[in-house]
Amino acid sequence: MRTEFTGIAYPRSVPTLRALECFVAVVECGSVTAASVRLHLSQPALSHQLAALETEIGTPLLERLPRGVRATPTGLAVLADAEATLASADRVVRTGKAMADGSRGRLRLSCVETMTVPVIAPIVRTWARRYSDVGVELTEHSSADAMADAVQRGASDLAVGPASDRFTGQIAEIGTEDVVAVIPEGLDLTDEPSISWKDLFGRPVVHYHSSNGLAAWIDSEAAAHETILTVSTRTRSATTAAQLARAGLGIALVPASALPTRFDGVVKPMRPLLRRTVVAMVGSPSDALVQRFVADLLRRGLPAVGAR
Repeated sequence: MRTEFTGIAYPRSVPTLRALECFVAVVECGSVTAASVRLHLSQPALSHQLAALETEIGTPLLERLPRGVRATPTGLAVLADAEATLASADRVVRTGKAMADGSRGRLRLSCVETMTVPVIAPIVRTWARRYSDVGVELTEHSSADAMADAVQRGASDLAVGPASDRFTGQIAEIGTEDVVAVIPEGLDLTDEPSISWKDLFGRPVVHYHSSNGLAAWIDSEAAAHETILTVSTRTRSATTAAQLARAGLGIALVPASALPTRFDGVVKPMRPLLRRTVVAMVGSPSDALVQRFVADLLRRGLPAVGAR
């Protein structure tokens, strides 16, 4: 019999995984008794499952012998599909458990470009050795707001960089990093132990394109110290800004993470210290991979400038 609904025919019932498991076990064991022991199921309960399956198919699947049972021609015909169905169900469970415990899956990361090498790369390198079944995808951004948007629309699972006012989800603070001044060689400020905002007044400054979140942040800090910056050129990259300053185009304010490991330019701290907070913006708090990566970020922290 079939039940009609909105013009589409649906089967009244389908075999359960338990019924298929019982059928396969009986065929493999050669008897109901042995199969019931394997499945930790009473013989009446196992026989009930078999009867329900045979009723659904409409013909006997097992032939009862004086000692044991064997599959009928129909039983042999459906045996392979029954085994494949059970194997697929087992894969579903194993995959789900692996995703739940973080031993498999995919992690989509976003980060500001200055954080890729000193912060993200060491952890991803360790993960590549330790979690071979986990894929990591990385997207670099030049704006904290762009990262926040990526996480909140589901394009990224986790973002690492400065905090964004746009983000309303879970945030884990990783640490703070200094934003330092890179001074062109030969400038009179090269002998100073630190640079004040007043020192920047009237001097050429390598600034950032509006698409880089540092542009608005540095402008607001300058305004708070009653300083107007004289822009000589703009770039989208903090690493490039440091190199342009080293080449003599002006003073650049760059995050310490943007400096190459063996940067030979003149670097001075700001006075007062100029720092930004680095956070992890979490898009999927319950995801085991996300939580593991956040834990590794917190454990590792931000590298010291001299250690890179």
